[in-house]
Amino acid sequence: MSATIGDELPAHPFFLATLFVPQSGSLPETSSYGHGFSKSWAEERNQVRQSVKSWRCSPGSYPANESKVAGGRMRTLIVGIGALGGLIAARLRAAGSPVWLATRNADSAARLKASGLRVTGVGGAVSVETMEVAPLDEYLTGSRFDLVVLATKAHDAIEVASKLSGLLEPGGTLLPIQNGGVPQMLGDRLGECVLGGLSNLGATMTEPGIYEQGNAGHLLIGELAGGESERAERVRQWLGRAVELRVTPNLRGAVWSKLLLNCSVTTLGAVAGGTMREYITSSEGREVFELAYDETLSVALASGARPERMIVEPIPPARSGRSVPSEEYDAWLDQILEGYGDVRPSMLQDIERGRITEIDFINGYVVSIAPQFSVHTPVNAKIVETVHAITRGQLAPDPWLLEQILQASQ
Repeated sequence: MSATIGDELPAHPFFLATLFVPQSGSLPETSSYGHGFSKSWAEERNQVRQSVKSWRCSPGSYPANESKVAGGRMRTLIVGIGALGGLIAARLRAAGSPVWLATRNADSAARLKASGLRVTGVGGAVSVETMEVAPLDEYLTGSRFDLVVLATKAHDAIEVASKLSGLLEPGGTLLPIQNGGVPQMLGDRLGECVLGGLSNLGATMTEPGIYEQGNAGHLLIGELAGGESERAERVRQWLGRAVELRVTPNLRGAVWSKLLLNCSVTTLGAVAGGTMREYITSSEGREVFELAYDETLSVALASGARPERMIVEPIPPARSGRSVPSEEYDAWLDQILEGYGDVRPSMLQDIERGRITEIDFINGYVVSIAPQFSVHTPVNAKIVETVHAITRGQLAPDPWLLEQILQASQ
C-alpha cells in the first residue's frame, strides 16, 4: 500500500496516450475498452498538450548543467510515505542521511512523528525515531530541496506535481517513481527538472510507519531523453545509501520492461486475490499470464521501444509472435517467480483498502495505444474491465476470474 494524496482524482488513461508513441501518429477517436468517456481521443489529447504547456517550469529555472551539491549531500524531500516512500525514507535515515517527509495531512504527519519508521524483511531490519515530517502544504511556504522523490500513486502524482517545482532549488531534481508513463508525462509538463525513475522493489505497508521489504529489487533512474548524465549518477550515489539504485541510458525501454511485469504479474495477482506463485499453478493462471505478457510485449516492440532486462530478459526464449512452451521458458518464468512470486501485489492492497488502483496507467495504457500499431489486446482489455468491476464492488478478487478472462477474450 502507498500513502496517497487526493484519492478523489480518477486515474485517466488518456494522459498516457501521448507518451512513448510517435507524435505524428493519429489516435483512435474512441476508447477501445469502453470506460464510458464521452470526449474523443483527439480532444482529450489536445487538452493534455495544452495543460503540458501551462505546467512547464519557467525558462532557466532548471538548467541542464545542474548545480553541485556540497559535500555530496542532497537535501531530500520524499512525498508520499506509503510502502515505497516509507521504505526509502527509513533506510536513508538509518544510513545517517537527513531526509524530510511530506504526508497528505497533519494527522498522518503526527502519527509518523510519534511512531517513527520501521522496516523488516529483505535487506535487514531498521528502525528510526522521529524525523522531519509535515503535510505537503507546509513545505510550500519557503522550503527548498535539491531532490524531491515523488512516491505517491500515479493519479496522485499528477495532481500534486504542479506544486513540486516550487520546492526545488535552482538545478534541483524531481524524481517520480510511479508505474506506467508518469515520469515522461511530468517531464513534458515540468521540463528539465524531472529525472525519470521506476521501481521493482516489493514493499508492503502493514500500518503507517511499519513496512516490510519483500524482495531484493532496486530503483532504476535515467534521463527522459535518454543517454547518461552527471545528475543521474549523483542521485544514484545519494539514494544508493538507502536502496540499490541503477542508472539506465534507455529509460523508455525500462518503462516498458516494468509494464511487462506489471501487466502480467501485478494485475493478475489483484484479480486472483493472491501472489503470482499462487495463481501461476493453475493452467488458467499461467495461460492468462502468457497472453497478457505477449500482448504487452507486442505493443512495446511495435512502438519502437527497446525493453531492457529487468529480473529477466524481456523477450522470452524462442518467442515467435508469442511465447513458446519449453524448458527454457520454464526457467525464464522461474526467474520471475524468484523475484516476484511471493510479493503481495500493491494493486491488491489498494483494492482491499478501497483505494483507486493504477489499472488505467498499466494494462489500460497498453490497450489505449495498441490500435495505433494494429496490435490486438483482448486479454489486457478484459483485465482492465475486470479490475474496474472489482473496484466498483461488482466482483471480488478470486482465481476463478482468470478463467473468465480467458473465455471472454477468445
